[in-house]
Amino acid sequence: MNDLEQKRHSLAHLLAGAILKLYPEAKNAIGPAIENGFYYDFEFPEPVSEKNFPRIEKEMRKMLKTWKKFEMQEVSAEEAKKYFADNPYKLELVDEIPQKGEKITLYKSGDFTDLCRGGHSENPAEKIAGDSFKLDRVAGAYWRGDEKNKMLTRIYGLAFDTKEELDAHIAQYEEAKKRDHKKIGKEMGLFVFSELVGAGLPLWTPKGTLVRETLNDFVWELRRAQGYQKVTIPHITKKALYETSGHWSKYSEDLFKINTREGHEYAMKPMNCPHHTQIFASTPKSYRDMPQRYCETTMVYRDEQSGELSGLSRVLSITQDDAHIFCRKSQIENEVFGVWDIVDKFYGAFGFKDMKVRISKHDPKTFEKYIGTPETWALAEKNLMELVEKRGIKDWVDGVGEAAHYGPKIDFIAKDNIGRSLQVATIQLDFNMPKNFELVCTNEKGVHEDVIMIHCAIMGSIERFMSTLIEHCAGNFPLWLAPVQVKVIPIMSVHTQYACEVFEALRGASIRAELDDADENLGKKIRSGKVDKIPYMIIIGDKELESKTLTLESRDKGNLGSVTTDYLIDKLSTEIKNKA
Repeated sequence: MNDLEQKRHSLAHLLAGAILKLYPEAKNAIGPAIENGFYYDFEFPEPVSEKNFPRIEKEMRKMLKTWKKFEMQEVSAEEAKKYFADNPYKLELVDEIPQKGEKITLYKSGDFTDLCRGGHSENPAEKIAGDSFKLDRVAGAYWRGDEKNKMLTRIYGLAFDTKEELDAHIAQYEEAKKRDHKKIGKEMGLFVFSELVGAGLPLWTPKGTLVRETLNDFVWELRRAQGYQKVTIPHITKKALYETSGHWSKYSEDLFKINTREGHEYAMKPMNCPHHTQIFASTPKSYRDMPQRYCETTMVYRDEQSGELSGLSRVLSITQDDAHIFCRKSQIENEVFGVWDIVDKFYGAFGFKDMKVRISKHDPKTFEKYIGTPETWALAEKNLMELVEKRGIKDWVDGVGEAAHYGPKIDFIAKDNIGRSLQVATIQLDFNMPKNFELVCTNEKGVHEDVIMIHCAIMGSIERFMSTLIEHCAGNFPLWLAPVQVKVIPIMSVHTQYACEVFEALRGASIRAELDDADENLGKKIRSGKVDKIPYMIIIGDKELESKTLTLESRDKGNLGSVTTDYLIDKLSTEIKNKA
């Protein structure tokens, strides 16, 4: 743990200590450090909400002054059980610790003692500023994340090195709330959720579908230029496919399963790569056929827990803009860099510049999570590190334990317009799955040669990318992507005929226009266009009717003055074509 993580871990202890002082009948469960702060789970004898935070924070700051150090004591299971005799959550943990080959340790600061592995600030009273943390929110959380267990109360806290950093994070959070994709998506009419359909299953309106399809068309435009071919696969598969790929043994609990009336077991596909191997394997391949680049935008399905679902960012039906390259070892560099070029062009169009790179590797301590051999993993990771260095990236992040179960990957980390770091595209190098499916090509000497797979997703999940993009631009899509590009507004009914002529001219030029000839005042029509975040509005009144011109209002630049219809069509067509 770094210094800040130790502070956050210490504050989790401090929160538990304050809670047990204020609510002696409460039972504390677990409380780790997390990104931006910490949390702790409790069983309370009475409801606790955010209105109780001032009292809890006051007690935390009072106790902090007395927390000069953490004292560690190694104890036996019997001693730990005696100490936590009235706490079923700690007793359950105590039973598990020896099975993992770990020592049972207690940590005490002030007059509070907790079961813990360690990793705290040496002197919390001195290291932690009293104004550098605050309690954030309350949520429900099942014990051990299992909905069969008791629902506990989780209290989240924010913690940083200084008050200034805490204030900056809170300001960013407030801005993020304004940009919440769930709120903006509803206002703009892009997607809906239905209780009858189910949580985590978004339904896309015509406007939202248009945005999705336009994004996907852009990815295809970039892929087509590099020789990709589209393929199509079914949404279900026999269990045997995922047993061969290695997914069943690792992720069978995350799959939606289907039992047929004849007793066969199928699964809703959680990923596409095993299916694509079968297209590759359907005919013999020689070195002249390599590489093969398959792509497909299709839904996959994963049985996420209901408590983990969140808007578009965590769903049950995931639309992947998936691609798999089957190539020779000598072609890896060219193919990886080709994907990287697509990533740069796609994200550059939305203002995501200077993306960070993480090489996500396996964790040797938990090798049972992966398929293949340590030697194969070492070779694949060496390949990726060399490619990243060759691309000129010196300060890449070493992501031990972040790899997929079949291979290491390059993850791209972008910063959005309010400074949040978000993982976006990924390129995965896979030496293992092709072996499981015995994928080969015949080389120049007539000998079978192992094939390599490169998995690459540009948006990854269209749902998740849409949530990222909506919040990145606060719903202000660039003109080429906006579901409605221009709104034509006649001020009075006498102006409607000319407005219709302009509207039809725009549509004839393949510009997505909307005519607002409702019997409403001008102010209401303009406000409606602003809520829908339409890039351009055309106002037509007496002056425009007489001069056969248009008054053009830009969402981003304000009043652009008087223009002709021909000028407007030329301007917008150029802007759309250039993806400005």
